[in-house]
Amino acid sequence: MSRILEKLYASLALGAALALGVIIWYHGYRISHVDYWAPFFTFLHVLSGITWIGLLYYFNIVQTPMMAKIPADLKPGVSKYIAPEALFWFRWAALSTIVTGLIVATLNGYAHQAFMLVGPYRTIGTGMWLGVIMAFNVWFIIWPNQKKVLGIVKVEDSAKAKAAKAALYASRVNFILSLPMLYCMVSYRLLG
Repeated sequence: MSRILEKLYASLALGAALALGVIIWYHGYRISHVDYWAPFFTFLHVLSGITWIGLLYYFNIVQTPMMAKIPADLKPGVSKYIAPEALFWFRWAALSTIVTGLIVATLNGYAHQAFMLVGPYRTIGTGMWLGVIMAFNVWFIIWPNQKKVLGIVKVEDSAKAKAAKAALYASRVNFILSLPMLYCMVSYRLLG
């Protein structure tokens, strides 16, 4: 068992295998039914969202505030190894969250009404719009600027400082938007 626990992808594979076992055990008979897929994609949507928002909170609550306290000779450990890997998972989790959310909304038949903020779909629609804005920030503001900050794209120090500020502001906007977005996503199922 220690071999599995010591290796990330082995642990991930075991977790996926256990989830597949639960899916088959409890709902295997329903997999061929149309009504099975919306809950399945909801599971993938929540999994993606946890990864995305968890990393957003890690960046805003842990990594960014701690960078000022890390000795200069240790900062490359974060900027060359930890941050690029975390940003990889961050941006792909954002995309996965949006795609699976669109699939869920489409399968449940409310995608159009939600995006138009119509009637009983205003709450979920607001959450969807906030998620789209946040994903846009990830892919088109945070990531391009972080590539400059991390040295993936070579720029002068003044451009790097400007990019760091732009990435920070976009990340903080996402941090702020995550609270009403999460409320809308959760409360829609409970309150409408």
